[in-house]
Amino acid sequence: MIDARRIEEAGLNAMQTQRQLFFDGWLLRVSPGKAKRGRSVNPIGSGTRPLDERIAHCERVYAERDLPTLFRLTPFAHPPHLDRALDARGYRAFDPTLVQAVVLDGAAIPVLAVSGVSFVEATADAFADAVARLRGSSATQREAHRERLAHTPLDARYAVAVVDGIDVAAAKVAREGEAVGVFDVVTAESHRRRGIASMLVARLLARAWERGARVAYLQVDAGNAPALAVYRRFGFATAYEYHYRGREGECR
Repeated sequence: MIDARRIEEAGLNAMQTQRQLFFDGWLLRVSPGKAKRGRSVNPIGSGTRPLDERIAHCERVYAERDLPTLFRLTPFAHPPHLDRALDARGYRAFDPTLVQAVVLDGAAIPVLAVSGVSFVEATADAFADAVARLRGSSATQREAHRERLAHTPLDARYAVAVVDGIDVAAAKVAREGEAVGVFDVVTAESHRRRGIASMLVARLLARAWERGARVAYLQVDAGNAPALAVYRRFGFATAYEYHYRGREGECR
């Protein structure tokens, strides 16, 4: 059975960073990387302070670090009316994201291979470098990503697809008990629509199954049709949705 709250907890655990603060039940992540999950407010606790005070505190924290103030709003956010309160303060909703999950069956995970493409298990450092090249990340974003990977307490596995000695795709999984998350799936534009991402995900999920994973989850942009098509192949279906809110000019 898929427990949406447990998946949300596992997803938070999978995004590890030393650059985070707690304030009145909210988790403020201030890692300057590309992933908004690592540089946004996660309102996970009810707290006791007035809401306006909590929001103003967050704005100061992010301003001090030259980061936009972003809030990540899930169905589990506290207080439940936070979304409306932020809207009233001029925070615009953006980047709707689907959290999808599937109950794993080791026998049903497809065995995939792509001609001319090699599957390479990478170290965290090599993986961070490959993802940075594929995404065109800045040095600051690459280092923030590397820091998060280095401090994960989960059973993480990193994979890179290589063609003629060049990294063309990457993906990782992070397992916590029976739950395994799929993250950082990226393919070079020149090698898309060849099944390379599917190959990486299939092999990583098969290995996670062997190590005890029974439910897989991932987070995908609601408008990313190519990625949704890849994940549908594995049986992923939407468990819940979330979105971000940011001020005009800061929704990035």
